[in-house]
Amino acid sequence: GLEALQYHWSVKVNYKLYATQTRKSQPPAAHTQAMKPTVLLLFFFLLSSISFSHATTAYPSIPGTTSVEYGADTDALIPPRREVYGNGRIFDISHRYCTNMPAFETNDGVGEFLWLPNSMKNGSIANNSEFKLPTHTGTHVDAPGHVIDHYFDAGFDVDTLDLEVLNGPALLVDVPRDTNITAEVMKSLHIPKGVRRVLFRTLNTDRRLMFQKEFDSSYVGFMKDGAQWLVDNTDIKLVGIDYLSVAAYDDLIPSHLVFLEGREMMIAPG
Repeated sequence: GLEALQYHWSVKVNYKLYATQTRKSQPPAAHTQAMKPTVLLLFFFLLSSISFSHATTAYPSIPGTTSVEYGADTDALIPPRREVYGNGRIFDISHRYCTNMPAFETNDGVGEFLWLPNSMKNGSIANNSEFKLPTHTGTHVDAPGHVIDHYFDAGFDVDTLDLEVLNGPALLVDVPRDTNITAEVMKSLHIPKGVRRVLFRTLNTDRRLMFQKEFDSSYVGFMKDGAQWLVDNTDIKLVGIDYLSVAAYDDLIPSHLVFLEGREMMIAPG
């Protein structure tokens, strides 16, 4: 069956973009692809939100520090790491940062990125961490300056992105599992007019590529003609996908240019 939900995205103090949902009417029956409710949570930077594992250890667990195991009588000291908030009103689908998560064009993963130079255990009056990570990591958004140098020089960074585009209804669409996203694939999805935000679920999810340390250039993404068809024939302004790039590796820059040169599209990998 087909479901459509409306999501209202808002900026929280920790620089995540959350979304809330309210039920809306079903899209046209002609839309034959499976659309299921979800929400994209775009993570920027907040040190206190970093998690290295799902284990019940001291939080955060920074390399080089001592982890404290808590027993049943102190379970209340373990911070909650919820995926769903408000009985389904908010879904957190961003990827937690860890040393073994994939990084673009390397088999080494992200590696160490969080340190604790000032530690209360070592005599400091407060815990104060340092965080260093490429912005093109995990769940993120690409700014126009990412691939267009004069936009970069002009300052078209993520802080210039239109929050009106980041706020509103979103659809999760399953795409064919045997191909990159071409113009033909886009035609076959029959995404209704008026839909402005779409998350594309691909073979990347089935292969769990975001959970593999080694970068895999065979990931599914948009070919240039698929990106162009989307721009020319739909009302979509936000494109999300389930790996580190919305563009297929063989069409990496051409697809990015189609999406970003007009400065009206937003792309959210990861």
